Amino acid sequence: MGWTLGRYFFFRYVTITIWFFIGLLALVFLIDFTELSGRTTGLPGFTYGTAVAISGLRMPMIMLQTVPFVGLFSAMATLVSLNRRYELVIARSAGVSAWQFLLPCCIGALLFGVLSVGVINPLAAHAFSWSEQIETQLRSGKSNTVSADAAPWIRQKTSSGDTIIGARAILNQGLEMADVVFFILDPQGNIVERKDAARAFLRDGYWELQDVKTFQNGTIQASASDRVPTNLKPEFVQERLARPETIPFYDLPGKIEVARSFGLKANAFAMQFDSLVALPFLLVAMTLIAATVSMRFARMGQSATMILGGIVAGFLLYVVSVLVKAFGVAGFVPTVVAAWVPVVVAMFFGVTFLLYKEDG
Repeated sequence: MGWTLGRYFFFRYVTITIWFFIGLLALVFLIDFTELSGRTTGLPGFTYGTAVAISGLRMPMIMLQTVPFVGLFSAMATLVSLNRRYELVIARSAGVSAWQFLLPCCIGALLFGVLSVGVINPLAAHAFSWSEQIETQLRSGKSNTVSADAAPWIRQKTSSGDTIIGARAILNQGLEMADVVFFILDPQGNIVERKDAARAFLRDGYWELQDVKTFQNGTIQASASDRVPTNLKPEFVQERLARPETIPFYDLPGKIEVARSFGLKANAFAMQFDSLVALPFLLVAMTLIAATVSMRFARMGQSATMILGGIVAGFLLYVVSVLVKAFGVAGFVPTVVAAWVPVVVAMFFGVTFLLYKEDG
């Protein structure tokens, strides 16, 4: 296949991918903005401009989760459109094999994955952290209770006793918390003091609290700031509290190395890193799956059953990837294996099917 035809197929795939991405972005933004507005309309200081800013900053993170489906649907749309215009028929009659005109689509999928990992992921991590800051400021002080599923609870041990810490929101990769509650226990395990703070920052050897209310012996005492001693290290707190999605791809290797130097497994960070490394090849696998159901010429249009089969196959691949990823985070399988096994299996499936159909 010549350079001109290969370039045509490549830019056709790129154009359709961009339109799919923009269309899905607009749809997701409208849904997220509507849902966010419904949850925050009654809060003091709420404006629709603030809601638009929060939703806009959350879009890169949400769209990063949809990248595999964008790759699947754009590959299917590209091949179906080429079929409907008889372009694949003409290419086949000229002696171009399926592997040749699939190569530009696979290269486009690989580059789309590299762009997602190298550009969208760091942008999503910073933008999502910024959106959490804005939303936390909007909700600050509006909740005196901490939900059990809002954020992980941690327990620190010090010479004076244990302290149980919970928060409504985790910020700055776990080094800052909003609407925090500290339950201070005596050596016998009884609660002797409670501190509610609008903000808590992890410093060297202590938690720095701001806008604090202290409950002790039936009395309430308010103060602008306070300290709670701790022996927790930032690496432990980040490994326990930080969401791996909020850490940019380029920072993950350093976080993993530092966490493991403290004896922590860092499976969540390692799983996120390995999944991002495998993402471009996952998009190639999605393209091969799309090819198994989209390249057959149909005079009256593409078979709806075959298209539906491709969508179901892509969805199953994504579900299996998420399931195996959970096993990797839990430590049941190595994170590298959990990230690459679904990709390799899907590639083998696509290649085997195409070999059978195209080459007999």
